[in-house]
Amino acid sequence: MQIRLDKYLADMGVGTRSQVKQYIRKKQVLVNGSIPKGPEQKVERRDTVSFLGKVISWQEYEYFLFYKPAGCVSAVQDNYHRTVLDYFPKNHRKDLFPVGRLDIDTEGLLLITNDGELSHRLLSPKKHVTKTYFARVSGRVTEEDVQKFAGGLEIGEKKPTLPACLKILSLEAEASLVELTITEGKFHQVKRMFEAVEKKVLYLKRIAMGELKLDEALQPGEYRELTEEELMSLRKSTMQ
Repeated sequence: MQIRLDKYLADMGVGTRSQVKQYIRKKQVLVNGSIPKGPEQKVERRDTVSFLGKVISWQEYEYFLFYKPAGCVSAVQDNYHRTVLDYFPKNHRKDLFPVGRLDIDTEGLLLITNDGELSHRLLSPKKHVTKTYFARVSGRVTEEDVQKFAGGLEIGEKKPTLPACLKILSLEAEASLVELTITEGKFHQVKRMFEAVEKKVLYLKRIAMGELKLDEALQPGEYRELTEEELMSLRKSTMQ
């Protein structure tokens, strides 16, 4: 694969296209140890590209575990709200996107990547990749509610929801702490499921997607790269 040198550097987060063109013109970039002809020069993966003496290796795909805070939207850009990508450096590669969506008031695990194929498999209804949430809901969740979730609920769609696993963690005076695992991703699904049993979600956090768990060492708004083991387990969850 051949790619323009300025695009290569911009995609790897060295800077914007205009910035890296300046770096190239200032002879701060080398290709295989030599000064390139210009920003339009084509390079390949086997070439050694360096910026200020640091080798810039090509990575076709990148994967980040992001702890989405409440108040931002799961989008690449938005005219009114901060997006999840606004928490990444301004010179991050331009092809990153969030896999799926969490409501603006929902916290928790969100995968950020540029791997469209993996994203498609993770979100495909046919794959039934699990999503697990921790929630605080109004009222006292009962064993009857657990059974209703397990049997599927009518939430205004053509079909009931698929069976879901609801666990009661603890009961408070006027609320309940629960864990819910679903295999779908319908619009506002978790909130609508609890509304179907006359409860209201007061707080919601996604804690897992497939085998990928939210890293509690991260603070809301922080992220890290996936480990090889996490990536392998995530891919495995889509092989059903």
